Amino acid sequence: MVRQCCRFQDGGRRGLATRKGFFGKLKKMAWTCCARVWVRQELWSSGTRARRSTLYTQQRNGFRRPAQKSDFQRPNSGTNTKPQRSGLSPPVEDVVFTTPSHSVKKLVKPFFFTVGFSGCAFGSAAIWQYETLKAKFQKYFENSRTEWLDKMKLPSGLNIRKEINVWWKSLSEGQRAVSGIIAANVLVFCLWRVPAMQRTMVTYFTSNPASRVLCFPMVLSTFSHFSFLHMAANMYVLWSFSTSIVSLLGREQFMAVYFSAGVVSTFVSYVCKVATGRFGPSLGASGAIMTILAAVCTKMPEAKLAIIFLPMFTFTAGNALKAIIAMDSAGLVLGWKFFDHAAHLGGALFGMWYVTYGNELIWKNREPLVKAWHNLRTGSSKK
Repeated sequence: MVRQCCRFQDGGRRGLATRKGFFGKLKKMAWTCCARVWVRQELWSSGTRARRSTLYTQQRNGFRRPAQKSDFQRPNSGTNTKPQRSGLSPPVEDVVFTTPSHSVKKLVKPFFFTVGFSGCAFGSAAIWQYETLKAKFQKYFENSRTEWLDKMKLPSGLNIRKEINVWWKSLSEGQRAVSGIIAANVLVFCLWRVPAMQRTMVTYFTSNPASRVLCFPMVLSTFSHFSFLHMAANMYVLWSFSTSIVSLLGREQFMAVYFSAGVVSTFVSYVCKVATGRFGPSLGASGAIMTILAAVCTKMPEAKLAIIFLPMFTFTAGNALKAIIAMDSAGLVLGWKFFDHAAHLGGALFGMWYVTYGNELIWKNREPLVKAWHNLRTGSSKK
């Protein structure tokens, strides 16, 4: 019995030890499996996060719309290129070229437009003068000539027509010639006050080499003013010098010089803006008026002039021209932005050149064109 009990006790001990070892191994295997599962989950989750991070980065970087290569960008404060903003210009966003070669290429088309438009202006003026002289020598012109205001049909009893007619006759030929120019400037000034016209006015009535439209604004901006004081000052100077310039050049030649001066001064402004990198909108008749002022001052340097607000101080026209050129030259060198000094200088130099050399080279050589027009009108061209 004792042996059997001992045998049973030993067997129980062995079984207990065997069971303990089995459960220990089982527990160890369970912990190993849990560890493996945990490691796999961590690796999977970290890989998923990595893939999500990569995909998110690709969505932000790889799939972003690529920046288009453009000739112009918005001005950056970190660069040396600064947009030119005039106090007399409308509040529009400035654009700056980043590639100088493209900017220079943009001047080719305005150059040919300047030459072509100026040639057409002088050619049209020569034909206009021919037609005017031809009409004056016709008999029916003397018999049927009436004042243009006599054709207006107003109610009887009103003296408005008579008073306007008397006022119109009192004007000089130069003042009559610039009346249409002044009326056009006033009309364009009123269009600036129409909200629906703002986009059109900025596109076609401001000149800027960074704009998508380059040629038509070279002419239209000459009749465009955003500030009333700017327009009033320019029109006053034009009215004051109209009599002198028309007596020197004649009505037809004056019109050709005025329109050509507006285009030439704008082209000089284009060149200066491209060379300096200061882009911005410009508008106003200052360039063309500077041509008229410089032409009169060059032809009559001893004429006495005075400022409207200071009539007691007088000075000669030659000294006034020198002072204006010096001021605009300083403004161009120092980068003053209130006026377009390049356009002023271009207009002044064009006026001085034309009355000195241009009249001999252009206007006095108009005879072949007039003959061709005469043959075309009369039908007597040689076969």
